[in-house]
This record gives sequence, C-alpha cells and structure tokens, in this order.
Amino acid sequence: MLVGLVNVVTISGTIDDWDRAPAMADSCCENKSGELAELRDRQRRVLWIVLAINAVLFVVEFGVGWVARSTALLGDSLDMLGDALVYAFSIWVLHRGPRWRARASLSKGLAQLGFGLLVLGQALSKLVTGFDVDAGAMGWMGAVALAGNAYCFFLLWSHRSDDLNMQSTWLCSRNDLIANSGVLVAAALVALLGTGIPDVVVGLGIAVLFLRTAVQVISASRAELSAADSSAIPTPVTR
Repeated sequence: MLVGLVNVVTISGTIDDWDRAPAMADSCCENKSGELAELRDRQRRVLWIVLAINAVLFVVEFGVGWVARSTALLGDSLDMLGDALVYAFSIWVLHRGPRWRARASLSKGLAQLGFGLLVLGQALSKLVTGFDVDAGAMGWMGAVALAGNAYCFFLLWSHRSDDLNMQSTWLCSRNDLIANSGVLVAAALVALLGTGIPDVVVGLGIAVLFLRTAVQVISASRAELSAADSSAIPTPVTR
C-alpha cells in the first residue's frame, strides 16, 4: 500500500510537470518575442539618428565640395547620400524576414558599387581638367564630417553583430570614418605641397574602398538570399 501511495504521488508530480511545460514554453516564446521587438525598436531609433546625420552632412559637404572643387569631398558626400538612402531602407525592413533584410543589405552593396564607380570617374576626369582645390574648405569640412560619422559609428557599434542588415550598416559607417580621415590627410597635403594631386589620390582611394566593400556586402547578401530561398522550398514527402 505504501508503494502504491508513492507511485501515485510520483505520477501526480509528473503530470503536474507536463501541465506546466506548455506554459513554460509559451512564457519563454513570449520573452523571446518581447526581446526581439525591443531590439528592433532600439535599432530603429539608432537608424533614424544616423539617417538624419548623414542627410544633413550630404547637403553641406556636397555644397562645400563643389565650391572647393574637391574630388575627395564630393566622393565623401555622395557616400553620405548613399548611406542615408540605405539607412531608410534598413528601417523599412527591420520587422520583415531574413529575405528582406538580405535585400536591404544587397541594396547597400549596389549603392556602394555605384558611388565607387562615380567617384572613380570624377577622379580620373580631374587628371584632365586640373588640380585646383581649396585646402582650407577641405580641412574644416572634413573635420565636421569626421565628427558626425564618429558619433554614428559609436551608435552603431553595439548593433554591428545583430544581423546582416545592421552589420552592413555598421560597415558603411566604418567606411565613412576612413574616408573622412583620408579627406583630412588630403587637405593637409594639398596645403603643404601646393597641388591638388593628393585630393585626386584620396578620391581614388575612397572609390577603391567603396568598390571593395560593395563586393563583400553583395557577396554576403546573395549568399543569405540563396539560403532563404532554399529554406522556403518545401521538403518532398516520401512514402
């Protein structure tokens, strides 16, 4: 009789555990969903900030670059425009699936490719038209752009490993810092040497950086799109 009582208690405890298991699983799923929603909200806030900064910097830097006749500033400003556009696309796909996030990343890679080719063409044309550049305007504008992009980089740092969408966004910000630093170096060399050749050299360097990153991002995006398409194909039922 004692053995039977123990068995009843054991079985009862097991049944209670089974009853609690679905509730625990539901609670876990709800927690994960809440954490994901909170992460997406944080990502959205960061992307809106960096979008606004890049849009403002594009307008200012493009105007200064045009007046200063600086290939490096024009190239850097076009990168700002490209970043602002792809940040907007990144916000749009935040709550969509992996396929849409991969498409957003692919758009960034294509934008980088297009702007890289554009800056490359502008730098090469400078070899024909001449090298007259305003080093002072290059210097102060490069410093302002560097400060703005450093803040963007700081905001995106904690999200660089969230997913491919945020990783490619962080890579764009990293490239901005490199390009801004190049503009400052070019401005110093133009003032020191009295020639605009360093401006063209840095412009070419920015173009190469765009093209290299574009190849990396496009390759990773295509791989993720391919994986998403493969997972969407239903597995045939064997009989």
